[in-house]
Amino acid sequence: MTAELVRGQNHPLPDTRLEIRVSAGHPVVAGTTLGDERGRVAGVEWIAHPGSPSLPGIEVSQQAAADHRLAVDLEAVPDSVHRVSVLLALPVGAGGPSRFGAAAAPFVAVTALDGTEIASYTITGLDSESAVVALELYRRQGVWKVRAVGQGYEGGLAAMLGDQGLENPAELAAAILEAVVRGMARSVAAPPPRVPDAERVRHSAPAAAADTAPTVPVTPPPAPGPAGGTPSGQGGPIDYAHPRRRATAPQSPPQPAPRTEPQQSPPVPVAGDAAGWSMDERLYNQVWGMFEDLARTTAAYRSACDFAESRLDQELDRVLSDPRSRIGGTGDAARAEARAKHDELTARAQEALDRDLAQLVAESEVVEPALPTAFARWDSPVWHGYRVPMETPMALRLGDLHLPERTDLHIPMLIRLPLERGLWVDSGRGRSEASALLDEAELRRLALDTAVAHAARLLAVYPAGDFTVHVLDPAGSGAASLAPLVESGVLAAPPAAGAAGVSAVLAQLTERVDLVQMAVRAGAADALPPGMDTAEQLLIVHDFPHGFDDRAVTQLRYLADEGPRVGVHLLMVADREDASAYGPLLDPLWRSLLRVTPVADDHLADPWVGHAWTYEPPRIPAGSAVLRQVLAQVAEARRQGWH
Repeated sequence: MTAELVRGQNHPLPDTRLEIRVSAGHPVVAGTTLGDERGRVAGVEWIAHPGSPSLPGIEVSQQAAADHRLAVDLEAVPDSVHRVSVLLALPVGAGGPSRFGAAAAPFVAVTALDGTEIASYTITGLDSESAVVALELYRRQGVWKVRAVGQGYEGGLAAMLGDQGLENPAELAAAILEAVVRGMARSVAAPPPRVPDAERVRHSAPAAAADTAPTVPVTPPPAPGPAGGTPSGQGGPIDYAHPRRRATAPQSPPQPAPRTEPQQSPPVPVAGDAAGWSMDERLYNQVWGMFEDLARTTAAYRSACDFAESRLDQELDRVLSDPRSRIGGTGDAARAEARAKHDELTARAQEALDRDLAQLVAESEVVEPALPTAFARWDSPVWHGYRVPMETPMALRLGDLHLPERTDLHIPMLIRLPLERGLWVDSGRGRSEASALLDEAELRRLALDTAVAHAARLLAVYPAGDFTVHVLDPAGSGAASLAPLVESGVLAAPPAAGAAGVSAVLAQLTERVDLVQMAVRAGAADALPPGMDTAEQLLIVHDFPHGFDDRAVTQLRYLADEGPRVGVHLLMVADREDASAYGPLLDPLWRSLLRVTPVADDHLADPWVGHAWTYEPPRIPAGSAVLRQVLAQVAEARRQGWH
């Protein structure tokens, strides 16, 4: 039975391998500190936070999120540690509340690995505090217990760290929050919460009144365990109906028949087997469900393997420290037994992972052929029947994602429309093996080819006349890659070249942002100047920063920050090293854009566990004319005045 704690109350812990679940309803930073009997923390090396997420026996999330799962193995923490404090803090620049009193009370639960709640605590009574010690796990006379603390700090993370005896707490807090900002910049934004049925309206995105609230990671109800089902490395079928798939509400849209999971045979996958009003929405939710399932089942597997390694190390250390093991074959037998236990644990974890991956592969094989054009790969047959749409879809595909445990299992990377942040196609070499095999010129060409593919898909999924593309190519070096856009006639004007051309386009779009912002603030979004193009705007910027003066750089930063709110988006093609002369001045620009690459690169993170996912950019099949055919239809629809 779950113990519902109040502030100051404690409860014994029946096990040492635990999971701490945090549900806040808005992004929070979760971390832990390891302290002595008095709760004092010896140094920064005893803090687990997004920039340094692992300590002996502790693993925390690598980014801010509304929902956290912290892994705890109390047997693995050092003997000098007597308190494990769970800390929560509000991130800076996440678009959420600045104090806990302005949002719902955070909920924290300590669970066993099978998902059974041991103790829970709702942190009430917070007001102006922006950081709080939620719980502490403490050791008393060799027995571990949990205590509800709920101690808030108006001074934020710095005050909380200082209270635990750490030196230079302000600098440490700033470093942690900076790591959070970096993590949020590389994270794929989770889909927004489902809109209540009474408030649902047909999706539309007029440029002057686009909904631009930043996406906040959803807060699903607590699942039974990692990967939605079983304890790490243990048997039993995965619970395939994760929280969003099994969520229901009064007057809900038509739901698919509930999945049944026989003990021996896995469920037969079905395309569109998720909640939603339309098939596109169901497929979108199903893809995100697959994404989350793969993240969580992989986390369970890695956690089980880490535990097996930790347990093996501890048992081998005990053997080496026991003088009796040095006589006869006792030591050899103990080492063999320890390795046998390790092999058994990893084998069970691998078996569970293989079963879950097989189910996900089967689902992917059913879902992929059913995806509409906005979600489909360029080699999908659905493009052969392409027609210019009459409505804007809810999302589009930006590429694929996969993990090293199963590199052939690709999850479509779907992002919501209208775009909530610009895109940056990194033409630099980076750290990926794929980029190391290419010379600089080829990498830059691939980067612009990738940007053209993204722009073409955006043009293809919007109704005719609802999306306008501009291009800045100061030196004219991208003519070959830009040819499909130029020759089809889908651009608003020929690519702008030279300093004068760059200045004119940036001035035009900057003025547009100013005018729409003023109209929206005045509540007169329909009073824009006559003849103004109210379509969504995309600006492709090639070969930045060459050909850009300081004024142009400032305008780009302004467009990156303010443009998405009023339907103006950037698609940068640049190598960050080329702009290194600007120093930290451009850091906000890079962080405001979603970085993608022209070759495979493991730089993106999921919003649940924080795995490093390999991103695969979209590829036009070799020798295929699909891109030009689609752009030709878009151009023809515009000439005929379709809206």
